[in-house]
Formats: sequence, C-alpha cells, structure tokens
Amino acid sequence: MRTAYGVETVRAAERELMARLPEGTLMQRAAAGLATACAQVLGRVYGSRVVLLVGSGDNGGDALYAGARLARRGAGVTAVLLSPGRAHAGGLAALRRAGGAVAAAGAGEALIERADLVVDGIVGIGGKGGLRAEAVPLAEAAALARAAVVAVDLPSGVDADTGEVRGAALRADVTVTFGTHKPGLLIDPAREYAGSVRLVDIGLELPADAEVEALQHADVAALLPEPAGESDKYRRGVVGVAAGSARYPGAAVLAVAGALRGGAGAVRYVGPAGDAVIARFPETLVSDAGPKRAGRVQAWVVGPGAGDDAGTVAEVLAADVPVLVDADGLRLADAGVVRARTAPTLMTPHAGEAAALLGVSREEVEGARLSAVRELAGRYGAAVLLKGSTTLVAGAGGRGVVRVNPTGTAWLATAGSGDVLSGLAGSLLAAGLPAVDAASVGAYLHGLAGRFAAEGAPVGAGDVAEAVPRAWRGVRGD
Repeated sequence: MRTAYGVETVRAAERELMARLPEGTLMQRAAAGLATACAQVLGRVYGSRVVLLVGSGDNGGDALYAGARLARRGAGVTAVLLSPGRAHAGGLAALRRAGGAVAAAGAGEALIERADLVVDGIVGIGGKGGLRAEAVPLAEAAALARAAVVAVDLPSGVDADTGEVRGAALRADVTVTFGTHKPGLLIDPAREYAGSVRLVDIGLELPADAEVEALQHADVAALLPEPAGESDKYRRGVVGVAAGSARYPGAAVLAVAGALRGGAGAVRYVGPAGDAVIARFPETLVSDAGPKRAGRVQAWVVGPGAGDDAGTVAEVLAADVPVLVDADGLRLADAGVVRARTAPTLMTPHAGEAAALLGVSREEVEGARLSAVRELAGRYGAAVLLKGSTTLVAGAGGRGVVRVNPTGTAWLATAGSGDVLSGLAGSLLAAGLPAVDAASVGAYLHGLAGRFAAEGAPVGAGDVAEAVPRAWRGVRGD
C-alpha cells in the first residue's frame, strides 16, 4: 500500500523526530537523499552545471545542502536566491565552503539555459496558490531548457494536500519527496507536474490512518474473490445489469462484458438490448420482465446507456442489495432515494457527470478532484468512484481515507470504457466486496487491462474487457 499524508500530519511527525535528534540531522538526511537522486539523474556529476532555485523555507535549505554535496563531487553549482535575506544560512554557508556560487534571481534565466540540472527548492509543502510573480520567469525558463528538473519534496506552486494547481507551477521531471508521499503527488492536476516520484526515508513515524492511499498488486490480490471447492455460480454471487436502450444497445453489451469477468458466478441482464447481449454472451441470463422479476441477485449495475428509463433506475434503487449507479443512472437517480438506501450504493461518475450532480463546472471538478469526490460522497451518502486522469474512490459520507488508482493509460479515454468498468466493479460487489474495495479493485484491474490491451496504440472498450483476465492473473502473480 502506498500512503500519503497531509501537511499538518507530516509537520507533526517531523517535530517529534527532530526533538529526538541532534539539530540539523533531519535536513541532512533529506539533503543526502536529494543529492543521490540528483546524481542519478545527471549520470555524471563531475563537470556538470547545476542550478539551485532557492526560496526562503526549509526546501531551500535542503537544496543548498544537496548542492554542497554535488559541488564537492565536482559539479559547478550556482544557487539562485529568490529571497536573499531569508535563505537558509547554514545551507548557504555549506554551499560556499564546497565551492558553490550564489546569484540573484535576475540572473536565473540565463543560468538555467546553460544548466544540466535545475533543482526546484522554491516553495515547500506549505505553499498555496501558485508561484509568486518573481518565480514565474524561472519556472518558464526551466520548462524551455534542456536541463532536467528535480523538485524538492513537491513541485513549487502545487497544493500538497489536495493536488490543486491554482496558478503558475514548476514542472519537474523527478520529484524527491521526504518521509511519505503527499496527496498532491498522487492526484491530478498536481501529479502531472511531479514527474517520476522518488521517496526518501528520513525516519518519520506516521499514524496508521493516511489521508490518501493507493493499492498495489499485493493489496489487490488479497481482495480478489476466489471460488472455493464447494462454490457454485450462485454462491459466487449473481450480478444484475440493467443497462442499454434502443439507441445504446452497445452499453449493455459492454457492461455485461465487464461483469462476466469480475468474479461473480452469473450475470443477469434486464433491458431492451437482450438480443444483442445474448448474441455476444450466450452465458448471460436474459430477462425482459424488469428488475423485480429478473430473479435473485447479490448486486445491481444500473444506468449505462439507459437513456431516459427512470422507472428502471428507481426499481433497482429500491432493491435491498448493493447497487452501482453509472452514466444515465446518475442523472435519473433521485438524490433522496439514494441517501435513504440502507444497502451500499456506489456511484461512478466522470468529471462531467460529477459537475452536473454538484452544480459546478467540469473544470472545477477536474481542478479539485479530492474535494469533489468527498463532497459527492457526503451529499449522497454513497461511495463514489470519480473517473478521470486520476481515479479517486471515497467511502460513503466522504470522510476517511480516499483511494487513488495508480493504474491506467490515456488510451482508456474511449467510448464504452466506463461501461466495462461498471460491469466489472458491479460483479465484484456481487461477489461480496464492500463498495470501496469493489470500486478500487475494479478500477485497478480496469486500468491494467487498458494498458495490456493498448500497448501504446488505440484500443476499443471491448478489447479492454477481453484483457481483464490477463490483468487478474498479473495481479495474482500467475
């Protein structure tokens, strides 16, 4: 499990550790890890040109001490001071003793143009609201230069706690973060600015409950449903899929495709696309009598391609089993009914659908994904999987840890991909996983399947569904 903690939690852990260590030890640990990462990025340190962008906080001190280490190995290191009177005194003295140079901010752009490596130590984890005006030209110069950019703890200008970017920010090729990941390093849009993230252990003792977590293969493997010797198709769970319409029969086919590969023992389909579903998947149990008379299910998926069929959505939400609501179902579902449900509900909107539910613009959701997923989960009393470049999962009510899905590929942005995910996650619900786990595992497998299916080329939603078994086996190490 990869975990991320907010600024206040990190600072509290740092204070506790510093109280037990000789003064300056923690910064030296960070600087040593930063210098090692910079040396790896450079390949050859001796004779290289390194520019440090140094602000007034501890990040600037980390950069200065790391720069001193690189200077002692033969690099030409110049520190560009954005606040000369407030630069870390000890780090500045160490850099000068090692043979490093110091320059004012006005000389920074020319230095960056000739550099092999730029170290971003402008703003620390407490920074809010984007870069200040004097730092913007340096960020722009770094973006245009041939030099690699290494950020100290996180890229300057991004919000460590939320992943929001509210103004100009510096883009890094590598971010060296200390003690733990910060939420902004895992959540877009900030994640896009971080590049490759390297974690340096500096000895922090952190609480068990993180703000954000990302599952890894072992975590997902432990959650995957596995049939036992006495299992039959009904004991493994039956998922009902109420999807599709005369206009969108393909949504039903794709949702069923995902459901058949999600761990449940059987799939019941209800809706007007029965002929298309049975032609593609003859193992599906098809009914045209409506959800109430479809037979016993352990979970429902409702909404993909449903058009304006509000009656079916309402009928499914009245069932006393877990329900996944997607696509048109999100628009048709009554908020009061969702809140009043006693069985688990999982909503799976993309940013546009989430924006409509929250009454804000799509840009607001995409710019503040963490707060959007929490607000939706709180407003509807349901677990929420917010799809997008960063897929987030929040538990019902919106409190507690939020999960970030680390898998996927931009090729998954294709018609019908979300229908496959809905069927897959719904099947995991029917197999007995709690809503947050079903959403997290479904997103993880879906993302892996997308990578396997695409392999760097355009991919269709049906291809993604076909690749789910390969992703499942890969997670289990088979």
